[in-house]
Amino acid sequence: MNRLLILLACASAMGAPPKESRRELRFCIEGDPKTFDPLLVTESNSETIRYLTAGVLLRVNRATDQVQPELAETWKITQQGRAIVLRLRAHLKFSDGSPLTADDVARTFHRALDPEVHSPAGDILRTAAGGPEIVVGSPTEITIRYKRARAGLERLFDSLAITPSGTGRFPASAGPYFVSEYAAGRFLRLVRNPNYWKRDSAGRQLPYIASIRIDIQQNHDIELTRFLRGELDLVAPLEPGSFERVMKEKPGAARTLGPSLDSEFLWFNQAPAKTLPEWKRKWFRSAVFRHAISGAIHRDDLARIAFRGHAHPAAGPVSTANRFWFNAELQPLRTDIAAALRSLATEGFALRNGVLRGPDGHAVEFSLATNSGSQTRASAAALIQSDLKQIGVGVNIVSLDFGSLMERMTKSLDYDAVLLGFKNVDPDPGDEMNVWLSSGPHHAWWPSEKAPATPWEAQIDQLELRQASEATRDGRKKAIDRLQRVIADQEPIIYLVNPDFLYAISPAVKGLQPSISPPQILWNVEWLRLE
Repeated sequence: MNRLLILLACASAMGAPPKESRRELRFCIEGDPKTFDPLLVTESNSETIRYLTAGVLLRVNRATDQVQPELAETWKITQQGRAIVLRLRAHLKFSDGSPLTADDVARTFHRALDPEVHSPAGDILRTAAGGPEIVVGSPTEITIRYKRARAGLERLFDSLAITPSGTGRFPASAGPYFVSEYAAGRFLRLVRNPNYWKRDSAGRQLPYIASIRIDIQQNHDIELTRFLRGELDLVAPLEPGSFERVMKEKPGAARTLGPSLDSEFLWFNQAPAKTLPEWKRKWFRSAVFRHAISGAIHRDDLARIAFRGHAHPAAGPVSTANRFWFNAELQPLRTDIAAALRSLATEGFALRNGVLRGPDGHAVEFSLATNSGSQTRASAAALIQSDLKQIGVGVNIVSLDFGSLMERMTKSLDYDAVLLGFKNVDPDPGDEMNVWLSSGPHHAWWPSEKAPATPWEAQIDQLELRQASEATRDGRKKAIDRLQRVIADQEPIIYLVNPDFLYAISPAVKGLQPSISPPQILWNVEWLRLE
């Protein structure tokens, strides 16, 4: 039976409202945002800005995992789970003072679903039967209707920022903050949205903190030193070595949430890039080759040495910490050098005088690109280099600033392999459709394919769209379990470890409700205050 859901926004603690925070909240991101368009976000720096500035229809409360109202104050599931009717709050405005109506919501949906836009937010909205129909009933009412029932329909809107019709360098915001200043390579400043709708139980407009300064700092050692000097309010996430330093110098500031939903992994470039010789691309497109590389890496050593014990071997794309969605039949791959060499031999690879040669006679070596400034990834890359030497594979480590790395990964495709991590923004794997759909812009090994290049990629597409169309959570679980199995069998991405979530926070920051679901520290930013 359908129910009309009317929920109240979070209320502040009982008693007198807190005094206004007079100073800025300050923290760092490791590189410039690649976009300020919230519908085109594909990396963590832009995602941070999107979350702090985005106004969404409904929000998943990270502490309770319950859906709560945001721009939409009520919603109703209709037509046996095929549609949702959302009623917007009255008199909503963007940060520039322009009205926010159902027409803005409809336009946002249409743009996100436009195949020419390649919006990751749009990928989440699609199903095997296609995207939804968008119907504006009035300035404050909109209906999202699918051809088939869809499980968790009300949970789809957490990452879809409602955007205004006007264009500009910084889009007007419907969230708690808007971008007021940006100096490339230096900092951003976010200022409280004067038209933000949310108020606390005393009637006071949120957010409490008037502004946020986000410094762009690629060097994590400098970032940590600034935190220890009191110049920053938080560092998240912390690398293991930095965490241990905070434990020594400011033990009360060091915090851990335990195993995270995040992953550390590597992948090989399979795209038809001009910079990649076809004989090398043939290696990378071989599942046997990828399995052999994976089987030669000591994951326990990565967790113990590179992550100083603050990580756990990964079994696949879903972290073992994600208890419902993880496929319990999967296990982290055991290191087996002899098995790796035997499997390589079946495809014509041969180890001669300590050097592995491919069927064409070329010595097997590749460059492994990763972001500079991360001691953990530098250590992990060195361990991988040492491990692969045991099967005669040469690895050349290339450290790049994050912007240059993103340029190579997504545009020039000028790379062999990448060692990186995935910051999971939702425990629900359905949110990763932009990674796994072959057409997705974040489809790591071959972004935005026009059509699936292999039968197994086509199968992944089918499973992703199937899970998005399933009417029950258990039905989605079966499709996602199968998806994890296909990924484990093919290893287009070689999963290495799931790190713990480590962070440091100033005692001046109040109102925290840390959660394992990203953004772990800032998800309730409008309720934070500085004392």
